[in-house]
Amino acid sequence: MKYQHCYQHSLAEPAAFWAEQARQVAWFRAPTQVLTEHADGTHEWFADGCLNSSYLALDHQVEQGRGEQTALAYDSPVSGVQQRFSFRQLRAEVAQLAGWMRSLGVSKGDTVLLYLPMIPQAAMAMLACARLGAVHSVVFGGFAANELAVRIDDAQPTLILSASCGLEFDRVVAYKPLLDKALELARHRPAHVAVWQRPQLAASLIPGRDLDWQREVQGAQPAAPVELASADPLYIMYTSGTTGRPKGIVRDNGGHAVAMAFALNQVYGMQPGDVWWGISDVGWVVGHSLIVYGPLMAGCTSVMYEGKPVRTPDAGSYWRIIEQYRVNALFCAPTAMRAIRKEDPEGQLLARHDLSSLRCLYLAGEKLDSSTHAWLEAVTGKPVHDHWWQTETGWPVTAPCAGLDGSGARSGSSNRAVPGYAVRVMDEEGRQRAVGEQGDIVIALPLPPGCCQTLWRDPERYRQAYLSAYPGYYHTGDGGYVDEDGFVYIMGRTDDVINVAGHRLSTGEMEDLVAAHPAVAECAVFGVHDEIKGQVPLALVVLKDGARQGAQSLQAELVAQVREHIGALACLRRVQVVKRLPKTRSGKILRAVLRKIADDEVFAPPSTLDDPAILGEIAQALRGH
Repeated sequence: MKYQHCYQHSLAEPAAFWAEQARQVAWFRAPTQVLTEHADGTHEWFADGCLNSSYLALDHQVEQGRGEQTALAYDSPVSGVQQRFSFRQLRAEVAQLAGWMRSLGVSKGDTVLLYLPMIPQAAMAMLACARLGAVHSVVFGGFAANELAVRIDDAQPTLILSASCGLEFDRVVAYKPLLDKALELARHRPAHVAVWQRPQLAASLIPGRDLDWQREVQGAQPAAPVELASADPLYIMYTSGTTGRPKGIVRDNGGHAVAMAFALNQVYGMQPGDVWWGISDVGWVVGHSLIVYGPLMAGCTSVMYEGKPVRTPDAGSYWRIIEQYRVNALFCAPTAMRAIRKEDPEGQLLARHDLSSLRCLYLAGEKLDSSTHAWLEAVTGKPVHDHWWQTETGWPVTAPCAGLDGSGARSGSSNRAVPGYAVRVMDEEGRQRAVGEQGDIVIALPLPPGCCQTLWRDPERYRQAYLSAYPGYYHTGDGGYVDEDGFVYIMGRTDDVINVAGHRLSTGEMEDLVAAHPAVAECAVFGVHDEIKGQVPLALVVLKDGARQGAQSLQAELVAQVREHIGALACLRRVQVVKRLPKTRSGKILRAVLRKIADDEVFAPPSTLDDPAILGEIAQALRGH
């Protein structure tokens, strides 16, 4: 089997395996040094190779005869705008933008912070930075001023590129006041701030500091892609840190390019000319890997969507996109599909659209419950695959590899490890767990190309956060187990494992059982303090539209279901119906926040919270739990 051979080769001879994969990349100077191990336990891939990521995504595609193929298909139901850019057109836009940035003094090694909504200029700005060798850091548009200020101080950008506003289905979000406030709070002062003026709202510009992006870029001389070393940083992606200080994940150019080529072709099964849709935001790692760099480097058409799964205008919006752009495969988070299922459980809106172009759906970002999995396969008639990766890895750790004749798929699992990833399960003492036993998910070093090897200006924090807990392994922070066939089951972050009277239980497993109930649209199960047992699980559930289930009967049925499958020791006794769950802007349920609300602990509302008003609703519902 092609997958088995490939996987075993990648672990037995990682340098030889990845040297072979690197030949799929158009280097300016091909590497002769494949894998270098450093004294601090980190690794470097393709040390003496030279390339440029913008060249790979644009110029190389034009050179391969794809100049007139659509590179970026932009669809914004919130603004009513649809645009298509060929590879040749996108290259021209990016080269001119890069030339203008160069005229402002931006050069190789400088940082540029992007605070932008889902508009084509966000992708162009990323690629323009890559063209110059500048390191971009995209901050999710609409982020609070204080969080933006923290990132400005850490990245210390020469230039900030922003827009006048972002658009939601029911409101316009003014970006400039947030950016101005952030710059008041920040210690660092960028040399320039450039603003893309959207027609929905004009931003006020501060003379002497702010520039009108549209006007200033006109007439700029195009910039050619500069030659970069493989290890030169491509971008910084900030994630939340446990200390409150965000962690700047650094992605290199060379390893990232090899990883993207492998991921799009061998993991997702995409070929040049195919249409790929990464449903996310450029502010998250998925936006980097699966909206901008990965699809374009693979010669695919990438769909960029400014909208929601529902209410833009309805729960049929995703299916309309698939039909209109003839999408071959897509990526999205399970929460998006749960939102669609809640509003269109019978798939009536889906039935209006032709999905014949679609080969497969890939879901990740949080655990895919079996109920949503089964529903999605039933209504689409297409294979639905769970898979798992992290901001730190930048591309999938486990997945059914469509380009390697598949590695099999199993419902409930995030599937087998992708070549290059030696996934193991450890106990708290660092001993490997037996097959089927839960523990900490770790990955044996070296991590494959594309994975983060340091934090921005803080290598020691990287080593402490990821390499110190299990020497010789990268600590993922996720818990789960591996079955006898090598399928990996991610049960959630390790802090989602609760201790009930000495029994370590997975709230993820309980969630899967709760979510399977026909009246439940989505749910969150988490541990709350109990004087006797230490912790007991509490379930919050959102009902499907039209569900008429009584609260008492629902609780009885769910308690019985968990008891039947896990046992009485699970101690699920309380089920609370709520209208909605608190989520990050990327769709992840904030279980840590729910725990603190339930235990009446003091907490600061996370900056990533999509709608702060929901916390009061949850607190009211849980009062006296």
